Amino acid sequence: MLTPELARKYFKGEALGKLITIGNQNKSFKVTGIAATPPHNSHFSFAALLSTSSEKEYYSAPIWLSNGLYTYFRKSSNTDIAAISSKLNDVTDKHIAPEIEKFLGASIQKFRESGNEYGYYTAPLLNSRLHTTWNDDIQAQGNITYLYVFGGVGVFILLIACINFMNLSTARSAGRAKEVGLRKTLGSIRSQMVGQFLAESFVYAFIAITIAFALALLLLPQFNLLSGKELTLANILDPTILWIAMMLVVVIGLFAGSYPAFYLTSFSAVEVLKGKVRAGLKSKGIRSGLVVFQFALSIILIICTSTVYQQITFLQERNAGMDKHSVLVINNAGRLGTNQTVFKNTILTKGGVEKASFTNNVFPGVNNTTAFRNAVTRKDHILGTYFADYDHAEVLKFELLQGRYFSRDFPSDSTAVVINEAAARELGWEQPLQEKLIVFGGDQSKGIVTETPMNVIGVVKDFNFESYKMKVRPMVIQLTDKSNNLLVRYSGKADDVVKEVTTLWKEYASGDPLEYSFLDQNFDQLFREEERLGSLFTVFTVLAIFIASLGLFALAAFTAEQRTKEIGIRKAMGASVSNVTALLSKEFTLLVVISIILAVVPAYFLLDYWLSQFAYRVEITVFIFAISSLGALAIAWFTVGYQALKAALIEPVKSLRYE
Repeated sequence: MLTPELARKYFKGEALGKLITIGNQNKSFKVTGIAATPPHNSHFSFAALLSTSSEKEYYSAPIWLSNGLYTYFRKSSNTDIAAISSKLNDVTDKHIAPEIEKFLGASIQKFRESGNEYGYYTAPLLNSRLHTTWNDDIQAQGNITYLYVFGGVGVFILLIACINFMNLSTARSAGRAKEVGLRKTLGSIRSQMVGQFLAESFVYAFIAITIAFALALLLLPQFNLLSGKELTLANILDPTILWIAMMLVVVIGLFAGSYPAFYLTSFSAVEVLKGKVRAGLKSKGIRSGLVVFQFALSIILIICTSTVYQQITFLQERNAGMDKHSVLVINNAGRLGTNQTVFKNTILTKGGVEKASFTNNVFPGVNNTTAFRNAVTRKDHILGTYFADYDHAEVLKFELLQGRYFSRDFPSDSTAVVINEAAARELGWEQPLQEKLIVFGGDQSKGIVTETPMNVIGVVKDFNFESYKMKVRPMVIQLTDKSNNLLVRYSGKADDVVKEVTTLWKEYASGDPLEYSFLDQNFDQLFREEERLGSLFTVFTVLAIFIASLGLFALAAFTAEQRTKEIGIRKAMGASVSNVTALLSKEFTLLVVISIILAVVPAYFLLDYWLSQFAYRVEITVFIFAISSLGALAIAWFTVGYQALKAALIEPVKSLRYE
């Protein structure tokens, strides 16, 4: 079955019933149907679907360890998933365990003790999109943790905005008190006025939601680019989203408007009309508390954003034990067939190409593990392994710690291996070059198992061959002369090398398209999610600081206005502009300092939790907290300082005539 896009690409007219050749096996398949293109948020995507009955030879092998399929099943409503899982465990014990012992030379208990696992596990399909707990799902899925993170950040920003509304409403309470007193005198009851103030809050919230939807639609392409998602207009205008938006209007309206509404309507009509009501100490204390809270949230975001970028930079610049730069990866070199050797030799004659190496594995990731036996202790160890040719170490520039790498000068290297430091530690070897590893071989389908002693000829420095979230595993490199992938180290321009390789590929690959990538970009994909996290955190942090600063700016203006007479008197008594500016700034500086103190502990625990998923991570230092705190103070000083300086520059005569 083909998707409409693929059908149009290969067939001008009707595709049903036509034949299409896939791969280089010259095997044709009949198009029996056109399948709708899976949506972007589908569990997995495809362009063509093949029936397993078309590949009986591959899928009917009587080897339980030969498992290259994902199985989907629909259970009946009254079936207990625990019962299914129990039966799957029975299948593992009955069929998998004997084959692990037979072909890998280790019991399933030993296999598991070595940090490996093999079995059948169930997961609800609807949950797999965000709750996948394994790395080799059929397709890369989302991460519920990051959804919670950004949901939490969104709530933070909403809280900061609501706090601004509450702060400014209570700060202006004296101004609206006369309105409350007059309406009470004319017969209005408190519930009516509470309703009015809440209605105002709901109107503001509704206008804000409307503007938010407009901005979301306008900025959708930029958001998709930043987040790596493919959200559409339909996603934003989904009925569920609209209902949530309406609920937000109610919640935000109540949260932001309730305190000002009840506070403003609590004034006595007599006191108001006599002009005795001013924003008192109680409301000032509440405003100060809210400022502390919103700046604490902003500082947490600043600290987290700084550390995320610090971790990303650390991973990018960390010595991975190999030089992953300037390496072109031909991912389908197996398509060359018998032309592999001549293709490699011809590439080496091209300008800008330094070395080339065949390997059955492309980093990052090594999915092949097998049992090796210590020739002396006869103890089995489950170790990672892959195959590479003589030039592999020069292409990747491994750091050799002991011995040597494979060499054409030593024919006996066909029965030799090179290991990494982690493998030497796992095997308990202090002098690895004097040791041997036994490799199991034979014909699995016939149940024939052989043992081949392999000399350890070299030890390379541990190199990262998979995610930085995992410690380097024990690894054994075995020799091969050709394989499915070709690594090409170049010194010239990447575009020039790709052109040369593409030209040669067309000559030797019998019409198959060239599939290539760059090794450094492959590794960059490992922390692409973290880079997006950093970018989104930056946007949200800037937004949070901007909103908090707006509130602080308005509150500083109100405070300066309230203290106009005091400022005039102080200046008349000889106070300088700097004295007055410092006086007005001191109060807000103290609030920000309190915010910093309150932000330190939650920021530390949040960062420690996030960094705990990395095997290689930066340390959480005082420096990052100090820089972030100074940044927050600088923003606050700039925000408040403008209003303080403006008030300090007013002539004393004008200040004393105020009111």
